[in-house]
Amino acid sequence: MRRQLNSLYITTEGAWLKKEGANIVMQVEGKERARLPIHMLESLVCFGRVLVSPPLMGFCAEQGVTITHLSPNGKFLARIEGPVSGNVLLRRTQYRVSDNEASCSSLVSSLLIGKVHNQRAVLARGIRDYGSKMPPHDRQRLEAARDRLSRIARNLLQPATTNELRGLEGEAAQVYFSVFNLLVRQEGDAFEFKGRNRRPPRDRINALLSFLYTLLTHDCRSALESVGLDPAVGFLHRDRPGRPSLALDLAEEFRPLLGDRLALSLINRRQLREKDFNITESNGVVMTDDARKLVLTAYQERKREELLHTFIDEKAPIGMLPILQSQLIARHLRGDLDAYPPFLWK
Repeated sequence: MRRQLNSLYITTEGAWLKKEGANIVMQVEGKERARLPIHMLESLVCFGRVLVSPPLMGFCAEQGVTITHLSPNGKFLARIEGPVSGNVLLRRTQYRVSDNEASCSSLVSSLLIGKVHNQRAVLARGIRDYGSKMPPHDRQRLEAARDRLSRIARNLLQPATTNELRGLEGEAAQVYFSVFNLLVRQEGDAFEFKGRNRRPPRDRINALLSFLYTLLTHDCRSALESVGLDPAVGFLHRDRPGRPSLALDLAEEFRPLLGDRLALSLINRRQLREKDFNITESNGVVMTDDARKLVLTAYQERKREELLHTFIDEKAPIGMLPILQSQLIARHLRGDLDAYPPFLWK
């Protein structure tokens, strides 16, 4: 396994990042606030108005450290990276598989089995943790949704076209998010959830989920590039200019674990409250700066936790899992594995 490197998140508006020797230095209003050796990093993620000096851009490119710029709310804006690395033969195979319906549908099936299984795990843990405290009707709804997700996962094992598999994914999402609100244990309507919405998020939970999904997609893109795959050419998500389709594909398996479950933990432990979110003029919901920093810290801490990877039969930090799954995709595309083994959370 490769050593897990870190992403450095810069959230201070007006920060100035520059190079000093082999260090990245952050200044705010002319005063040094932080200094970090570049060898400890794999990426810089800048939120809002963060300035990066040209010498630091070049140094990061040479060292293989990507620089990603996001809006204050986590919307992707731009990415700076050095020369593209990777095996051209692997990428050619990736493109051929993406264009071949039979090969593509097989990979999509595996990706979605991982996603639906992990969604089911979120519901199962909710029943285990809170079921005894719920009204019987709510518990029955959760159990029915869990069982329906099990049936959808079994249906994903049957031969089907990619579009048919996307239909099953849509059914699973509808089932899963129809009961997601039952897992929220804060009283009152501040964190009421009525379904997924975005661009912009219309409630606090959707704002939090969208932010976490953006962080996860960034990590998946970096993981895919590290093994030589093209993050723009996916199998489940259709190609679109500017869209990291394969990174979105890979993120699907991890959304329940690193997105949904983490969001529920932050809300149910009351680490996030109503005051940590603001309403914009367009009626969208955004997190405050302090809330965003809290979520980033929690996200990084969660990535350090270890889980058993059932396919390789080893424990690994959660932050390493996108890299391991990227390696398994590459091995499948090369023909070393008959099928892609998704990550199944237990």
